[in-house]
Amino acid sequence: MLGPWAQSLSESTIKVAQQTAPLVVHVIYALGTGGLENGLVNIINRAPPGRYRHAIICLTRAEGFENRITTPNVELISLHKRPGHDLDVYWRLWRSLMRLRPAIVHTRNLAALEMQVIAALIPGVKRVHGEHGRDIHDIDGSNKKYNLLRKALRPLVHRYIAVSQDLARWLTEVVAVPLAKVSQIYNGVDQQVFSPGLSRAFVPKGFLAEGVQVIGSVGRLVEVKDQLTLIRAFGKLIQNSEERAKLRLVLVGDGPMRQSLCQEIAELGLTEYIWMPGDRDDIPELLRIMDVFVLPSLGEGISNTLLEAMATGLPLIATDVGGNPELIAEGLNGHLVPVGDVAALANSLRGLFSKPQALSLYGENSLRRVSQNFDWSRTVEEYLSVYDQLLGRTPHGSGNMNSVLDRQSTKGRV
Repeated sequence: MLGPWAQSLSESTIKVAQQTAPLVVHVIYALGTGGLENGLVNIINRAPPGRYRHAIICLTRAEGFENRITTPNVELISLHKRPGHDLDVYWRLWRSLMRLRPAIVHTRNLAALEMQVIAALIPGVKRVHGEHGRDIHDIDGSNKKYNLLRKALRPLVHRYIAVSQDLARWLTEVVAVPLAKVSQIYNGVDQQVFSPGLSRAFVPKGFLAEGVQVIGSVGRLVEVKDQLTLIRAFGKLIQNSEERAKLRLVLVGDGPMRQSLCQEIAELGLTEYIWMPGDRDDIPELLRIMDVFVLPSLGEGISNTLLEAMATGLPLIATDVGGNPELIAEGLNGHLVPVGDVAALANSLRGLFSKPQALSLYGENSLRRVSQNFDWSRTVEEYLSVYDQLLGRTPHGSGNMNSVLDRQSTKGRV
């Protein structure tokens, strides 16, 4: 137990460490709702105090998601990049980096990759690039123009971090990144927040009648998430009156596809069976009203929403793309279906609901799988270890700071 003097000295030492710790500047396109942004915020919030400092540079702007950052003194800079080729953004980035003087610049995804050129102009800086998944214009990573850019900038990047084995293989096999420069680190999930249990979520009156089972999905309403296929599969699933009485669909999220999705729902006569609550802060509660979680994406890195559904104890159905097969063991905690295949998705859902015991077993297996393999503390430590290696620091933070605290703890014992 520390005495008051030793405790005060320890706190002072930690504050000094927080002020002098190496700075990591994270460069991203925008700080909005999404898996990449969620992962970044979790790493910053969960990193041990005093080990690294953090700043975020948004090439465009922050979109309110920064309110989730709880770590103090994280500087957030928006460069307000204009659409298309905005040459001034390079100057604004260089000026920001020269002021901040980071030890590490960590870019994420293709939209920020070329900023590695500007980072390379900062003396002594180490450079990291993260691959979290690809957009609709490069869904399988085969776009020749993009890959030429990736290969041209490859020598500037000291270390790549891929969130899935699928992305790690693509980096080495297609982009030809040396294996020694690639680290594969899974995202984590907060299992204190996402867990099975009764839901307290607000649901429209009459939507969940007694005995109703809920199919659910969470994600931005954008083309790459392909909620349209799920809506059409649901329409096939409830073609008779018995199924219409038993099944409901919940699509959580918002985005540019909302209007076209609503139009499809209306044209299929499904309005009373589908609820679209928009962006919500109570995702854990909404997951608890679901009986099956579906991810119909055209492409994925490692889906945070799949991990959250697993931690909630849900059986899964997802498209056989990207990192989805790394989370779903076929026939154990869910099923994989072909991309865009309405009939296959409808049949997979019908098969699951016809076997109540499988629903329960799949959910238990999801929970067990996520508990064993996807913990945020492990994820954060692996990210910080990459930074440590690049800077030649001793593992688990600064050895000097730890030894000082250990000596103080020994002296202050009573």
